[in-house]
Amino acid sequence: MPDHAPQPVDRQLPTDEARDLISLVRDIAQREIAPKAAEEEDAGRFPRETFTLLSESGLLGLPYDAEYGGGEQPYEVYLQVLEELAAARLTVGLGVSVHTLASHALATYGTKEQRAEHLPAMLGGGLLGAYCLSEPASGSDAASLRTKAVRDGDRWVLTGTKAWITHGGIADFYTVMARTGEDGPRGITAFLVPGDAEGLSAAAPERKMGMKGSPTAQVHLDGVRVGDERRIGEEGQGFTIALSALDSGRLGIAACAVGVAQAALDAAVGYARERRQFGRPIADFQGLRFMLADMATQIEAGRALYLAAARLKDAGRPFAKQAAMAKLHCTDTAMKVTTDAVQILGGYGYTADFPAERYMREAKVLQLVEGTNQIQRMVIARHLAGPETR
Repeated sequence: MPDHAPQPVDRQLPTDEARDLISLVRDIAQREIAPKAAEEEDAGRFPRETFTLLSESGLLGLPYDAEYGGGEQPYEVYLQVLEELAAARLTVGLGVSVHTLASHALATYGTKEQRAEHLPAMLGGGLLGAYCLSEPASGSDAASLRTKAVRDGDRWVLTGTKAWITHGGIADFYTVMARTGEDGPRGITAFLVPGDAEGLSAAAPERKMGMKGSPTAQVHLDGVRVGDERRIGEEGQGFTIALSALDSGRLGIAACAVGVAQAALDAAVGYARERRQFGRPIADFQGLRFMLADMATQIEAGRALYLAAARLKDAGRPFAKQAAMAKLHCTDTAMKVTTDAVQILGGYGYTADFPAERYMREAKVLQLVEGTNQIQRMVIARHLAGPETR
């Protein structure tokens, strides 16, 4: 493919520390992640050593308190780190986002004792997390989950199956939502389950269109016993905890989507400058130039949208509506931009010799995870017009 290095994104960062952080991430991305991305995705290989490096570099706990090993960075900075990682390889960017999502419950709702015991290893000790909300029969309707947790003295016994779990089978800890009470959202409680707990197992990874290097699997809990000290928050508070995590997680997905779209645009621009037809570069043709301009404009709009939502979060203001908007717009943009990138490369775009087809396949999943884009529209509409009448 053409050797035409893209220009780095010109970022507005709040501190010199944040600029140094982005430089570190770009260096890791260019040296350790991007060169192996295509080969490892094709082979379905999960880059665990990359996550070990990210942990050692302080990049797996960026938005959390320094007291517990986190980076204490604002979301405005953390999300731009995710974007850089996802542009190099979505398996890595999304993996960091999921790990942050899995750590959210304990970091936000755990007791001081729980945080002191578990967070340092989760944020900087080389561990990798997974978030377990969805089930085979409850995806968008997460409040109908059936996994049960039954109290047995000072312990809980968890039984059920979780589905579509990123890092399922390889995670060191699982944040699990289970039913401890009545039907509906009020009967759900959150638990921190060790990855090596007796009775916990994973099915074979799903066979997916893209992101083959990131394992997605069902997780089975067959009488898994955990102490009450691993219950996060109050009994019945689990659904509130889950939704709180998803509001933040949707911003992570939005940033990853912008990263994939930016990578696709960079590939398309590089190709268009090098590919010649009718005696000149195809980048000279107005129809193609307009496509590139539209792609770049939508990416910039998506970046501005997720950063605006992040700044609301950092200021302690409500941001759920804006998070849903960012997830919706950025992932739809990623799908459109990657499709256009394949079109610009023509027949070459359809081959695995160029990265455009991989970006297109990866972009699709971002419209589905952490609430489909139809669910995002429902969330936004509820903020605008109130709950649906029954």
